Amino acid sequence: MAWGSYYRGDGSVHAESLGPPPPWRQFPRKPLGFKFQPPEGLTDAVNAALSLRRPLLVTGTPGSGKSTVIESVAEELVLGPVLRWHITSRSVLSEALYRYDVLGRIHEQQLGNASPGNVVDDIAPFLQLGPLGTALVPSTRPRALLIDEIDKSDLDLPSDLLDVLERGEYEIAELTRYSAADVAVRIWDSEKRYTVHRGRVQCAEFPFIVMTSNEERDFPAPFLRRCIRFSMPTPDDEAIRKIVLAHLDIEIGSDGPMADLVAGFVARLEAGENLAIDQLLSAVFVLSGREAPVGTQREELARMLLRELTRA
Repeated sequence: MAWGSYYRGDGSVHAESLGPPPPWRQFPRKPLGFKFQPPEGLTDAVNAALSLRRPLLVTGTPGSGKSTVIESVAEELVLGPVLRWHITSRSVLSEALYRYDVLGRIHEQQLGNASPGNVVDDIAPFLQLGPLGTALVPSTRPRALLIDEIDKSDLDLPSDLLDVLERGEYEIAELTRYSAADVAVRIWDSEKRYTVHRGRVQCAEFPFIVMTSNEERDFPAPFLRRCIRFSMPTPDDEAIRKIVLAHLDIEIGSDGPMADLVAGFVARLEAGENLAIDQLLSAVFVLSGREAPVGTQREELARMLLRELTRA
């Protein structure tokens, strides 16, 4: 389907076409929400989170489809482009609410005030709402926000989130003491602006928030109490076949090389190996079709593409 011996390693120059990429590696990136196959129980968890206006905390192994949940919901319910906040150990709540370039503003003031009688004090160009701050901007439809890999955060971040998620509002300190009552601030995902009145932003529709966790840490009880929780199950043979069909339009038969590949993958998952579904999709993409490798080359490629994630 997609394999080709593009690179030969012999120094010969040949600018041939690389062929089409897999659907999930096409750029600009296309939403994959309509291809998502929700496991049993997930639709109930999503509907509970929507009904209660609570965040949905989805746990599971890497590559199990946790972050695709929100794309599926956002597309089906027409919630607009998904806002994304990818968590690291250095992430703090303030950066997710808004960003303030204080040094840029000071520099602009120094340049503008160098001319006699010219006083520059426009704070708007130096403020931008973050992904969480944008999700809380009043709107007629809730925005969709992905807080990805929250288990990688500093220990205090989940607790810091509680107040904002409970009240659905926050304050931009720099604007509460600013001379103008209304300031048009750029939002996170576009050039559009939202006029902030006296430094306060309060949502009209609580956003649909999905937080993902690779189960690398525990969370405090007050945080968990305010979430709807769902654990992604280990997919079985039937579920894997549906995922392959949805993403690659390939129907896996009851026997043959592809059936063996899927069966081996499922057996390794059931044995507790750390593997991602997108690894299998990549293997099926490369190893299917007329030009697919055979024999020893095929076995080595399958081994390379399906290496356990806990090993280097």
